[in-house]
Amino acid sequence: MGELRARYARSRLGLLWSVLHPLAQALIFALVLSKVLGAKLSGVEHDAAYPIYLLSGIAAWNLFSEILGRCLNVFVEYSSALKKIAFPRICLPMIVWGGALINHVLLLVAIAVIFLFLGFTPSITWLALPLGILFISLFAFGLGVILGLFNVFSRDIGQALTVVLQLWFWMTPVVYPIAIVPDNLLPILELNPMVALVGIYHDALLYKTWPDIGSLIWPALIAVTLFGAAFVLFRRVSPELVDAL
Repeated sequence: MGELRARYARSRLGLLWSVLHPLAQALIFALVLSKVLGAKLSGVEHDAAYPIYLLSGIAAWNLFSEILGRCLNVFVEYSSALKKIAFPRICLPMIVWGGALINHVLLLVAIAVIFLFLGFTPSITWLALPLGILFISLFAFGLGVILGLFNVFSRDIGQALTVVLQLWFWMTPVVYPIAIVPDNLLPILELNPMVALVGIYHDALLYKTWPDIGSLIWPALIAVTLFGAAFVLFRRVSPELVDAL
């Protein structure tokens, strides 16, 4: 919580901004794209089907991008503390991870309220969300720490990731249903772990179905591998970290 207080220290709305930002993004996409894509969501007979689809996808993507982005820059942001205070350095990305999870829970609460306002009752399939949260968190944390360590030695990593994330977002069915993707592009999308992970949210929140466990084997394998690799790399690079900063 201390890290969150520091982020919003001079803000009157404080933690509310962590909810308002993704909701505003969803509203913009809904206003711009609902007329184009709203009628193409199959399997759901509800006037707010597309906004619900959008909110579900953005919730998943926001968790991923926040953990990844914060872990990428955490060592640089707290470079002065790393130089002056002796403490387990791995605590920094872990604290960032915890803060992102708190933000995510607040966002899910806000989304549940919006669903009720739209006349869409949450179902028991919401219980599948912890599985999505787990794999998205492991994936984003592992990748974020690895890139964050490289970013200490070469700040080009951070600049490049900004561009990559924009492309990655549009290569993930967050604002469009995967059903409209041409068949020849589907094999490429299937290599993207976030497709199945975002799909957990779409299935649980909109379609009220449980995730297909078979589709999660690939992203789970990548998430666990990156998570473990992050700790191995951190132990090797940690002695040189302060000097590089």
